[in-house]
Amino acid sequence: MAVARPCLRLNLGGDGPVVGQFGGPLLLPADAPDPSHPHVASLDLAALPAEAAGLPLPSDGHLLLFAFPEDDDCYGNVGSAVHVPAGTAVSERDRYLSWWADVDDYRDMIEQYPRGPLRAAADLSLPHFCDDDFSVDMWNDSKWPPYSAALVGLLREARDDAGDWGTLQIGGCASEEVTDLRDPVESVISTALRAKKAGKVDGEVSEHFADWVLLADWHTDIEGWEGATVHWAVQREDLIARRFDRVFVTRYWNP
Repeated sequence: MAVARPCLRLNLGGDGPVVGQFGGPLLLPADAPDPSHPHVASLDLAALPAEAAGLPLPSDGHLLLFAFPEDDDCYGNVGSAVHVPAGTAVSERDRYLSWWADVDDYRDMIEQYPRGPLRAAADLSLPHFCDDDFSVDMWNDSKWPPYSAALVGLLREARDDAGDWGTLQIGGCASEEVTDLRDPVESVISTALRAKKAGKVDGEVSEHFADWVLLADWHTDIEGWEGATVHWAVQREDLIARRFDRVFVTRYWNP
């Protein structure tokens, strides 16, 4: 329990409450710029039990997530997040407005993005990147205490869960198909620091892991990209301040 974190798993199936949708109409305020990446999902924050995700999310409005796993920007700009407060006037945008859709192969990939209502289930997550070879020396360089990979297996068995692919996770611990004893959020921090050094972002970027939270993970289930995971992470203080423009997004892919 010392290493477990609460999270919400959003799936197209199940019997949990509907809290948003994969795909659907892209609704944005008139003065909002066109997103640079395709639309992944929209979450109804009033319906989302934020406390179950362990995050200080807004209590109303919609959270829109954007990403494109094919992107490989070294500054962590493979996606974005937008909060649309409740009562904001919105209009529908073309879901193919990002330049990626102008390339046939990329458009085919976007067509495979999942669509449909997302149902929420409260869950626990563990730092999956630790394994049975996780030594005390490795612990000294990590953010987590050592434990057996069997613990992850037991949690999956208790959930009767064959895997995370095709799900959207809110909060909790980030995970990838293959890991190297490095928390995926640490990779987000590294890209954010590079972006800061290159003058790509304004404001402070903390190098301390404890200052960051996982906003969302998307374990894609797209043909040819089944091993891809997209990570949205943000500094906790930015999340509290509703600075969703400071969400940093990376992707991992095991081809």
